Amino acid sequence: MSTATLILDHFLPYRLSFTANLVSDAVASAYQALFGLRIPEWRVIAVTAESADGITQQAIGLKTRMDKVTVSRAARSLIARDLIARMPHAADQRSHLLVLTNDGKALYEAVVPKALALEQEIFRHFAKGELDQFAAMLRRIDAIVLNGDFAADPQSGD
Repeated sequence: MSTATLILDHFLPYRLSFTANLVSDAVASAYQALFGLRIPEWRVIAVTAESADGITQQAIGLKTRMDKVTVSRAARSLIARDLIARMPHAADQRSHLLVLTNDGKALYEAVVPKALALEQEIFRHFAKGELDQFAAMLRRIDAIVLNGDFAADPQSGD
């Protein structure tokens, strides 16, 4: 019986994580330097901006895959800076909705062009077709993992 070998740098889940961390670190440095935002804070602002009627912290966690402690800390920080506000949640009195304040909207409108320019700069070495294919592959990976469409133990044959 031969033992399979694994070279971490060739293991795709590791490569995805490594590259995502590289990109995230570059983006985080830019957001911190330009706007005083950490990545979780920017994600909360961006997702809140996409939700015209407000969004719960739980929904932010689901959309961004951030844990609830990270979302809560980011929300508290943004509330303290008057960038987001809590509103009553008519459908669920146990929770509240987060909405952008006017300052939050202004910050979002300032960050978006910089975020898009940074994305463009990082990916400028790739053809549009390559980027489209890469995005489609990422979405397929998301769907496979979210749907549990793989064997948890590939050796078992399940």
